[in-house]
Amino acid sequence: MKIKISQRKSIDAGRRGGSPCSSDDISVMEKEQRGRPVQLKEENQPQNGRNFQPETKPYPISKQLLVDAYKRVKANKGSAGVDHQSLKDFEVNLQDNLYKLWNRLSSGSYHPQAVLRVEIPKSDGGKRCLGIPTVTDRIAQMVVKLQIEPELEAHFHSDSFGYRPNKSAHDALRLAKQRCRKRAWVLDMDIKAFFDTIDHDLLMRCVKRHVKESWQRLYIERWLKVPLENASGKIEQRDRGTPQGGVISPLLANLFLHYVFDTWVENKLQSGIQFERYADDIICHCTSESQATWLKQQIEARLIACGLALHPKKTKIAYCKSQYSKANYDTISFDFLGFTFRPHWTKTKTGNYGLYFYPEISRHSAKRIRDEINSWPWKYWCQKELTEIRKYSRNKLSGWINYYGLFGTGAIRSTLFHLDRRLSRWAKMKYKTLNTIRQAANRVNRARKNNPHWFVHWRHV
Repeated sequence: MKIKISQRKSIDAGRRGGSPCSSDDISVMEKEQRGRPVQLKEENQPQNGRNFQPETKPYPISKQLLVDAYKRVKANKGSAGVDHQSLKDFEVNLQDNLYKLWNRLSSGSYHPQAVLRVEIPKSDGGKRCLGIPTVTDRIAQMVVKLQIEPELEAHFHSDSFGYRPNKSAHDALRLAKQRCRKRAWVLDMDIKAFFDTIDHDLLMRCVKRHVKESWQRLYIERWLKVPLENASGKIEQRDRGTPQGGVISPLLANLFLHYVFDTWVENKLQSGIQFERYADDIICHCTSESQATWLKQQIEARLIACGLALHPKKTKIAYCKSQYSKANYDTISFDFLGFTFRPHWTKTKTGNYGLYFYPEISRHSAKRIRDEINSWPWKYWCQKELTEIRKYSRNKLSGWINYYGLFGTGAIRSTLFHLDRRLSRWAKMKYKTLNTIRQAANRVNRARKNNPHWFVHWRHV
């Protein structure tokens, strides 16, 4: 049902005893004043024999743009920010909330709230800091993103794939596989704490080059400077970085690296370097080890000059060993976007074996999948039937197979065999007639043979 933001401040309904409007009622509900229904006024419509003059605001932001931004934010879901207001809470008084946000944005009085700091543990023992804006701030960021993204997209490099419409990680992986066959050396790079160390002044110089509307630049600068607030309420001021978790942060990060890396490699170095970049995860293809070493030195100096640094443990030079590149070197593999590129002995269509350099699911990604399977509520399922497990796991299994099965499903099938082992342990706990794990495993194997449609990864066996 169409969402409509009224011309009046809809908080009047609440003051006069009116009930808040739900998202389904927005286009048909009318405000009541002193017991009489009052029709919502439309712009440029005659009122009492005179033309109604719409509100004039210093910044021309359409209400429909705000509605579109809200729908995008709702589709992306997400948790509450520092105000503890979830999307569900925001929708309780949706029309009023959208009107107040539109009024603030278009008048220039909009100021974002602090960003909620959330720390997520990483596999290497460290922590990744996420910044979660409030629902209102996410909608405001989406308003600006929807307007400036088409302009920026026209300038972005074709080998940049992260967080861009009509581009995906699979596109980057396919191109990387193709180029690894033609060039034997790869410089694999990762920028250390990239989102947390972006220089605000340099980023705003990039923004001012492409973003023409003054109100858009104003709000982008305010979002960059907004402080972080942790769960205990402690405020942390920021002078660099953009919160990883904000709606507009990936777009700003791409714009920053477009000038810091993409155009610099192509225009300044002029060395014919090929690369694939997904946000701050980058691989460059070189023709020799000396060229890769030289390129690493040049990029390190460039990033330091721009306030960034390469991650020392995640940056390396690797040799793409295959039947086309047969030399021997110590480092013959690298990780990119959850895949490990390394040489494999593969049987060809002619029946012969050849050494090919191609990607498959990385050990880190496989471990993460097994850990997630282990975290599922297996004890709770002992009181349930197998259909409960099938329903819970269907989308997750499909997502893993669709992503990691890009170059063949053998490796991801082997990883998902861990689910069959957990099913065997579940069956032994549930059915008292099964005395050993072998008996339980035999029961799972029979189910897989007779009902391959029950689980997605069974269909590929």
